[in-house]
Amino acid sequence: MSEETRSETYAELASVGPYGVRPGHALITMVEPHPGQEYAYNRWYEDDHYYAGAMAMPWMYAGRRWVATRDLQELRRPEKSAVAQPVTAGCYLSTYWITDGRYDDHMKWTVGINKRLNRDGRVHQSRTHVFTSFQDHAATVYRDGAAGPRDFHALDHPYAGLVLQVVDTEGPEARVRLLDRLRTHDLPRRLTGSPAAMVTVFRPTPLPGDRMTYVKQVEGVETRLTLLWFLEQDPRHCWADHFADLDTLASDTARVELVAPFIPTVPGTDLYVDQLR
Repeated sequence: MSEETRSETYAELASVGPYGVRPGHALITMVEPHPGQEYAYNRWYEDDHYYAGAMAMPWMYAGRRWVATRDLQELRRPEKSAVAQPVTAGCYLSTYWITDGRYDDHMKWTVGINKRLNRDGRVHQSRTHVFTSFQDHAATVYRDGAAGPRDFHALDHPYAGLVLQVVDTEGPEARVRLLDRLRTHDLPRRLTGSPAAMVTVFRPTPLPGDRMTYVKQVEGVETRLTLLWFLEQDPRHCWADHFADLDTLASDTARVELVAPFIPTVPGTDLYVDQLR
């Protein structure tokens, strides 16, 4: 006998509210599997959690996993980071887009399903959340203007790499000024002639009080910006010329706390797992 799914309720929910394609919100989560658990973690996440704990949820419409092999981890800056201690921590990154205006709806579902998954023994405990936060979209800057993929395509387009950049400012007003400068000056200048096709910028939002206990509350809600640089080349092939100095992309009132390159995982495989340590 099939379980009750409340199909009529689904029909009611689908008939109201925003349903555009714009990535109004994101989940960005960087995780470190415990030593000796790398293969088990990768298989759990790819075979179960990526789907049951993310993509099967309402309004989470795109996702991609990324990995930092040891040589990529060693490119990270700055050496002393407020995000990752040590700065090499967090060898897997998952990024997801959530439909604009559907954050509250999605959060109700994600808290409920993750409690259920945990209760049913479907959560891999041998891991540490280094940087996990839901975020609101603040800006997208494109290298090629109207040509090429849009930000809502970014997690489905076969980009060869991604750079995660986290910047902390001294206060909310400083963040507003930095965002304006990044959007109108710094990012357009940096993207000219760059292997990065676009940069998406997000502001973190606090996690609900009933979140899972293994996920710590988000830091820098009023002061932090998170940038995702989508690359058309493997970051190892263009790092020195284009990204090695990204930790200077700040100001007197802001500090870059993390610049971390990744490459995409190959779903269904354990490719790169033996290159993490």
